[in-house]
Amino acid sequence: MCSSPHRRRRYFVRGRLWAQVWLAIIGILVTVVFAAAWGVKAMHPEWRSANKEIPPAVLGAAEVIADSLPDDPAAVPAALGSTARKLELRLALYEGDGSVVATTDAALPRPDGPLTAPAWQKTDRGPVVLVPLDDGRVLAGGPEWQNRWVSKNQGRHLTLLAGLLVLLGALSWPLSRRVTRRLERLQAGVDSLGSGELSARVCVEGHDEVARLARSFNRAAERIEALVGAQRRMLASASHELRSPLARLRVALELLTDPEAGPTAERRRELLKQAAADVVELDGLIEDLLLVGRLGADEDAARRRIDLDLLVLVAEEAARYGVEVGGASAPLWGDERALRRLVRNLLENAEKHAGGEQIEVTVTVEGGHALLTVADRGPGIPAAERESVFEPFHRAASHREGTDGGVGLGLALVREIARAHGGTAVAEGRDGGGCRFVITLMRQETSG
Repeated sequence: MCSSPHRRRRYFVRGRLWAQVWLAIIGILVTVVFAAAWGVKAMHPEWRSANKEIPPAVLGAAEVIADSLPDDPAAVPAALGSTARKLELRLALYEGDGSVVATTDAALPRPDGPLTAPAWQKTDRGPVVLVPLDDGRVLAGGPEWQNRWVSKNQGRHLTLLAGLLVLLGALSWPLSRRVTRRLERLQAGVDSLGSGELSARVCVEGHDEVARLARSFNRAAERIEALVGAQRRMLASASHELRSPLARLRVALELLTDPEAGPTAERRRELLKQAAADVVELDGLIEDLLLVGRLGADEDAARRRIDLDLLVLVAEEAARYGVEVGGASAPLWGDERALRRLVRNLLENAEKHAGGEQIEVTVTVEGGHALLTVADRGPGIPAAERESVFEPFHRAASHREGTDGGVGLGLALVREIARAHGGTAVAEGRDGGGCRFVITLMRQETSG
């Protein structure tokens, strides 16, 4: 479960992302350094031996030291001090009750009671061994070099540690800034796109996750710019196309309701007939616009798809135009209503420009695709316009989309319906004149 933003602020740096990354790197490095130092200290021979049995060499050294002490109690402190300096040890000699006989370091531990066996004791200044002697006394000893090393090198090591932390911080700074600087640029690109600058793009650097995120952002921005641009062109063209029938309707209504004009009965019938045609044109235009919008953003489109045979569907629609269909069965999973609209638009377009010649319609299967071909022997489409005829409200320089009631959405719908079914729509020329439209539809996604 994600925590709330207010709760996260208690645990993370309330600053820029680069500061959080940099401090995280420093924290990890410091933790590693101290963990390594603790491990080295814990593995030091002197400290390890404090947790194990006393080596025989240590016991033998204690016996040698004890044997070297003089019998005169007054000479013992001097002899013990001389031995300690030679061996670089801290030494102390205690009576069995813990009273001091002689010592070179008052901080050495004393036996708590009668000592019957050698024993280790840990102190702040290093491990100390207590060895009972044959005469009942106890000899305590520990390394002197460790104390001198700590006292002489503690400041040096602290300085080295501080320098190491500074060096690690300086080395990790470029790394954290390199990662977060790219994220900052990506954030700036997102902000620019959100503010309406559809041409906003970010620079792709490297091949890591941030670079992949930048590429995904650029692709999304390009798609958004293309969609918004197409929508703007669609709205601009639709507003222009809507004005023409509306203007004719307004003129017809003004003439019909103007008492001074006094149109004859024949003229009234012509005006009413023209008004009815304008209403039909408006209705078709609005239906086409709604269908274009629904194809691009219809969440229920997949629910309307069923198993169907493209050959049967095309044959049923072509029968209305008296056109025969050839080819083979092509089962696929699709939106029957949208595919019927695609076929009707192609047949209507071909019928307008066939010049009375026979329209040729075929359905074939190639691998995982179904191909629908509609060909005519009309005037054809210039090569330079074969792509633009699929744009909404396109008016060709030739008369293929002439003044016979078309508004330029028929072929645009054909391409959108094909794209919605994972396919394509292209226009081609024919040898001997005419035009051929080839529609490719995906067949893999069948429910069976």
